[in-house]
Amino acid sequence: MKRLDSYWDDYNAVSIALWPVSWLFRLLTWMRRQAYRSGLLQRHRLPVPVIVVGNISVGGTGKTPLVIWLAAHLKMLGYTPGIIARGYGAQIGKTPRQVDTSSSAEEVGDEPLLMARRTCCPVFVAPNRVAAAHALLKNSDCNVIISDDGLQHYALGRDIEIAVVDGKRRFGNGLCLPAGPLREPPSRLSSIALVIINGLADPNEHGMRVTIGKAVNLSNPEITCDLDAFSEKQVHAVAGIGNPQRFFQLLKEHGLQVEAKAFPDHHPFAKTDITPDDERPLFMTEKDAVKCKSFAQPRHWYLPIDIDVDEAFTNRLTELLRGLQRG
Repeated sequence: MKRLDSYWDDYNAVSIALWPVSWLFRLLTWMRRQAYRSGLLQRHRLPVPVIVVGNISVGGTGKTPLVIWLAAHLKMLGYTPGIIARGYGAQIGKTPRQVDTSSSAEEVGDEPLLMARRTCCPVFVAPNRVAAAHALLKNSDCNVIISDDGLQHYALGRDIEIAVVDGKRRFGNGLCLPAGPLREPPSRLSSIALVIINGLADPNEHGMRVTIGKAVNLSNPEITCDLDAFSEKQVHAVAGIGNPQRFFQLLKEHGLQVEAKAFPDHHPFAKTDITPDDERPLFMTEKDAVKCKSFAQPRHWYLPIDIDVDEAFTNRLTELLRGLQRG
């Protein structure tokens, strides 16, 4: 049986059948947003600037690498950033929890743990991002908050919104859930300060490009290797991310002969998931690797991913930050 998202690329019998539900979802989403804009529902403003990095579609678009880049850029400008996140895949409860480098993905979520390790910024997770933000401010000296995801979490006041769009998939069939992949219609982007395309950007769009470093051995991170050293070799690859095909394609573009296996986003990896019955190397994303360290073998490798953003995006972001009255 096909997954529902396999019908989101175009118009077909399934997406058309779900079209009325999609429009109801779109209407309710619009009404909820208007309720916050009008003050019918309370929006919480914080004493420091808030930057929300999110998307209008479900699935991975590259938000986490952009948050990591953004934290480094803010530090370069003299800010002291902190990060808040939902902590998907973890049983957090209602009380905000601080993430540190010794946390486990089961406790705080894979993406927050990765961000804490890569940015060295204070990170707090909670289902309620307002509560996470207050806990962050109470327990750190941060003077700007980055919200990982949360574009639709309107209770959290924000000063700058950044939307990430997948350059290949874009908006699928253009329909909202469940007939299509969208949380909000494409028209929502017109109200967002910065929209950046991950991948194939048009000349008039801001773009970001994924860059990879050396492959890191999961059982001994001091061992690194150029990915090209595995060119033409048969390898396994696993990914429990929003868009696993992007990761598999990246490996193939470097000449690896990939036997790929995709898992659901935030999959709680077990040893059996990464130990096929042969001795071939196995590659995974850095996000998945934080959940596999305790049962890693010498044949397990992960790829640290960074991004480059275009100069126009950087300049516009810096301009927006300087225009803020707080921070």
